[in-house]
Amino acid sequence: QVQLVESGGGLVQAGGSLRLSCAASGRTFSRYAMGWFRQVPGKERKFAAAVSWNGDNTYYSDSVKGRFTIARDNAKSTVYLQMNSLKPEDTAVYYCAAKTLYSRTTSYFTGGGEYDYWGQGTQVTVSS
Repeated sequence: QVQLVESGGGLVQAGGSLRLSCAASGRTFSRYAMGWFRQVPGKERKFAAAVSWNGDNTYYSDSVKGRFTIARDNAKSTVYLQMNSLKPEDTAVYYCAAKTLYSRTTSYFTGGGEYDYWGQGTQVTVSS
């Protein structure tokens, strides 16, 4: 089992940047593929970015591609989401998620239902 704690959210003006962190504790971090999702109140949680267990493969939703970068540091058991050129429509609660791997696949995963563990979320608010 793994516990996930997000941090780094806050209020930022449009065009600004934030870096979210998600610290994992519990089992070996490299046993998990990781993802970031976001949710606006009243709407379903949506995929934002994903990374393979070794960091070699990443994938982004169209809405964040070119502005957000996902990365991980397995030695620190942490996954990051660098968010640049933020827009008001990026306002949401951001969640990190972990998917247990049973092989050394370097795949990433984009479906929320594929993930086993979730953090509590961190609020990101982008003002116009």
